[in-house]
Amino acid sequence: MIGDVPNVEAGQEFSTRRQAHEAGVHRPLQAGICGTKKTGAESIVVSGGYKDDEDYGDVIVYTGHGGQDGAGNQASDQTLDDSGNAALVTSYLEGLPVRVLRGYQAGTPYAPASGYRYDGLYRVTNYGSKLGIDGFLIWQFRLEAYDDTPTPQATQQAELPSAPGEGEAAVTGNETPERITSTVQRIVRSSAVKRQVKEWHDNRCQICDLRIEVPGGSYSEGAHIRALGAPHNGPDTTGNVLCLCPNCHVMLDAGAIVIEDDLTVIRGGQPAGTLRTDPRHTIDLECVRHHRERWRQ
Repeated sequence: MIGDVPNVEAGQEFSTRRQAHEAGVHRPLQAGICGTKKTGAESIVVSGGYKDDEDYGDVIVYTGHGGQDGAGNQASDQTLDDSGNAALVTSYLEGLPVRVLRGYQAGTPYAPASGYRYDGLYRVTNYGSKLGIDGFLIWQFRLEAYDDTPTPQATQQAELPSAPGEGEAAVTGNETPERITSTVQRIVRSSAVKRQVKEWHDNRCQICDLRIEVPGGSYSEGAHIRALGAPHNGPDTTGNVLCLCPNCHVMLDAGAIVIEDDLTVIRGGQPAGTLRTDPRHTIDLECVRHHRERWRQ
């Protein structure tokens, strides 16, 4: 289950991981990441298992899975082929929420005094690789609490690192800056309908044919042709959703791109090809007309 668990509120405590498992908050009894590449990450446990983790309450820098020896030292490189790491990449690409469970072993000001505590929903806002403390490649995922997720109580204040140059009279630069491979996107919450359309088109834009490759997968956005909610009241159906790259998504939303009934794409008032289709994906022409009329000049 992705997202909230019925009858479980942020702040609820569990004496053991088995209790958290039985409540449906975090199903595995040992693994720190629950999920798969296909579904995304359901939940993670922050419990001090990786020495490179950083916990700032409403922001967590979470080290991926793999490469440890029996003593808890990093003994080999991590990879995005690991199922848990791949699950977190999918959560990032699809904008899916991740449940966070903190354990008493975490060694942070936000850890519970004993047992485990469910701390609500977080989203993966970026990820990247670097050399960890033990000298091997690790993958780290930045998770940020949703606005309605309460910040857990801290036993002492923990602050995010200052922005470069903050509090300094002048910026002089850094002769040996840390290098990290990272990927950042704007947050796009994905519904099951959007995910289905993106799967049909293999994350390839139906307008410009671009498929954005990132470490661990590919990225696209599900774009409603007729906007949901008032005053447009478009349906949340596959016929009202296109698989687009971010650029084409913005242009469609802002009226720089409209579509004719024969699926000719009009960009800047000029024909710019034909919308690519798939036999499984029938476009709702009523939604296409509504969008076109909305932006008629």
